[in-house]
Amino acid sequence: MVKFKYMKLDKFIIILLLITCLPTNLICQKIGIECLLEYLPIIKNKNIGLVVNHSSKINNTHLIDTLLSLDINIEIIFSPEHGFLGTFNAGEHFDDSLYNNTIPIRSLYTKKELSDSDVENIDIIVFDLQDVGVRFYTYISTLHYVMEGAARNNIKLVVLDRTNPHVHYVDGPVLDLTYQSFVGMHPVPIVYGMTIGEYALMINGEGWLENDLYCDLYVVKNKFYSRQSIVPINIAPSPNLPSMKSIFYYPSLCLFEGTLISVGRGTDMPFQIYGAPFLKGSYSFKPEPNFGSNSPKYNNQLCQGFKMVDVSNQAHLNTNKIDLTYLIDSYNSTPIEIKLDFFNKFFDRLSGGPGLRESIVQNVSENEIRRGWQSDIDKFLLIRSSYLLYD
Repeated sequence: MVKFKYMKLDKFIIILLLITCLPTNLICQKIGIECLLEYLPIIKNKNIGLVVNHSSKINNTHLIDTLLSLDINIEIIFSPEHGFLGTFNAGEHFDDSLYNNTIPIRSLYTKKELSDSDVENIDIIVFDLQDVGVRFYTYISTLHYVMEGAARNNIKLVVLDRTNPHVHYVDGPVLDLTYQSFVGMHPVPIVYGMTIGEYALMINGEGWLENDLYCDLYVVKNKFYSRQSIVPINIAPSPNLPSMKSIFYYPSLCLFEGTLISVGRGTDMPFQIYGAPFLKGSYSFKPEPNFGSNSPKYNNQLCQGFKMVDVSNQAHLNTNKIDLTYLIDSYNSTPIEIKLDFFNKFFDRLSGGPGLRESIVQNVSENEIRRGWQSDIDKFLLIRSSYLLYD
């Protein structure tokens, strides 16, 4: 019997060794939310606040229901832009509500900051939002304010890390803090190449919280995760990023939001197409109010433009830059009589300052534009390297 037990143990060790030697793409990856055994001991017998939305699920069960079934006491729920259900349009404000008529849901998009009264009975806040790794996607701004509120009230913050489809590269102008806003709070490039857990560590470590606050932070890491793997996002993180294709093109096409060009809001292909009534192109579309946009740009007007080609995961992994040609070509193709209006005031906040806009207007080449922001990227890469959790 003893010999048999040792044989079983030997087999177990051999299997374990084989598993640990497998390439990460052959091992079952787990994101932070799925690592219950790691964070349950931290939150057990505590009063919990959750920062979650519709994407916060383990398989098909929401984190709220999972924790309630395990007798975890949830005092309050906080929701980011687009709301708890992920149904509100970009920039749309929404009211507070209740979960199952019992647990209050507070909007962190309407109020931005955690109020002290909302967290007075909270011991720990758990943060789980599917980010897409782009500076102007506002979940990292929500993270910032949550960290400040937690630090101000001496509350521990547990960030359940998630994958980032743009984690393998860094590109774009670094934000000039003169243009700081909710679509850009930190001196980072447009694509910063970090998971949301890594980003939280950077906010803390670089002292970006107000009044030198420091957050008591714990990151539940993804398991068997690599920067050279694409993990499909199966639940759309927001209404206008309905597919991986939209997410892949988002860093390049979202700059159009500060221009006269439509990115397909009001169609079933947002961030997969772009155009305007005055452009000439191989693809036409007519925006109309829909689930993702109540009042889309060029509502019910025929737009001419272009449809993005499909991109495989591997092709995206070979991407290492934002594509500026869409923006430059569209500006150059805009009729002279409206060219002065091509960029609006929002563009500089999106891009991180006036530099990109001024360069395009002055007909600076894409290569020269990139050379202009490279030194800032190099400095950021040094900062970023201190907070990376994955190879």
